[in-house]
Amino acid sequence: MMMRFLIAFLIAIGVGKLVSKLKLPAILGWLLAGMILGPHAIGLINQSLLDSVVYGRIINILECSVGLMIGTELVWKKIKSAGKQIIITTLTQSLGTFLFVSLVFGITFYFMKLPIYLAFLFGGIALATAPAPALSIVREFKTDGPVTKTLIPMAALDDMVGVVIFFTTMAIVSGQVSSQDMPIYMIAFIVLLPLMIGASVGVLSGLVMNRVKTSKQRFLVLIGFILIASLVGMIVNYHFLSTPILNFMLIGMAFSAAFANMIKTEELDDLMKQFNPILSVSMIIVILNLGSPLDYHLILGAGLFTVIYIISRAIGKYFGAYFGATITHCPRTVQKYLGLTLLPHSGVSLVFTGIAVANLSGPAPESAQIIQGTIAAAAVINELIAVIMAKKGFEWAGEMASHEE
Repeated sequence: MMMRFLIAFLIAIGVGKLVSKLKLPAILGWLLAGMILGPHAIGLINQSLLDSVVYGRIINILECSVGLMIGTELVWKKIKSAGKQIIITTLTQSLGTFLFVSLVFGITFYFMKLPIYLAFLFGGIALATAPAPALSIVREFKTDGPVTKTLIPMAALDDMVGVVIFFTTMAIVSGQVSSQDMPIYMIAFIVLLPLMIGASVGVLSGLVMNRVKTSKQRFLVLIGFILIASLVGMIVNYHFLSTPILNFMLIGMAFSAAFANMIKTEELDDLMKQFNPILSVSMIIVILNLGSPLDYHLILGAGLFTVIYIISRAIGKYFGAYFGATITHCPRTVQKYLGLTLLPHSGVSLVFTGIAVANLSGPAPESAQIIQGTIAAAAVINELIAVIMAKKGFEWAGEMASHEE
């Protein structure tokens, strides 16, 4: 079974290189490879593989590893000067997207005589950003500048805001239409738990790193503690939660942010150089996994709701980011192009959609079907467009000068 995925991984690398020749981000090739090789097309990556326990645990570890790209940038002395700008802009683009998408669908559903609560669920799903695609572009094109420096810490904060808003909305809707009422304290718990797990293990790893003397030893400590952080997350996720919803990328982010602030800058740089090959492989597999469940048939069947969703979400993200960056006096390039880098979406949206459908399929099956069909089609179409637009955002911001080197 895992041999199938190894073959798919090698094909994804080849497709990524081919797409790069066309001056497009390699991630687009990895996504397309996942879609073509997934259960809805060729089936090399079949549903039994995607559902297997071993595969799921490996993906958890790799998502935790990808989180290091975010966390190692959250060194306090690097971000304290821009912290206020990043927090405010995160809130304006997240809440702006939630409110705008909810408003547009609220008006649409009012005239179509569909339940208005669906509009708020669409808003709650829409506000989240999938950080991996944009971060992949950052790595591939070696982007650097104000947009990149704003995006990386924002990727972590955006996920946290997304979880809070979505689960708050889900709790209110569930209380109205379903017997599965989610306690309010669970919302904070779901956000804080991955951060607590990651930070706790990260502090321990930082203490050990400061005791070892060579860079090789520090690297081995890093690998060991990534596995420990992932293992703790798995135990909690699959044995103590009724629905496995922990964000392993957040665990990795908190884990790496903790030790990154405990060791010397030159030691951190050396450590990440050693870790880069693992990070590259992790990124490809996480994106391939992201593309595998996407059904290309849905592009042909996309309806009015899918079009409304993609357009209203893009407007909310772009102008929400523009507004936040403007009132906090961010550089002009951040104001104009940050919103484009926030368009990738599918991984988080599919997780949230699965939770919404599970809650609504019993008491409101028609509503569940509307959400599932709309978001599934939007995930395919939006991701293909969003990756190209995110790359253009970095390009227009002038932050891709080193790509051709």
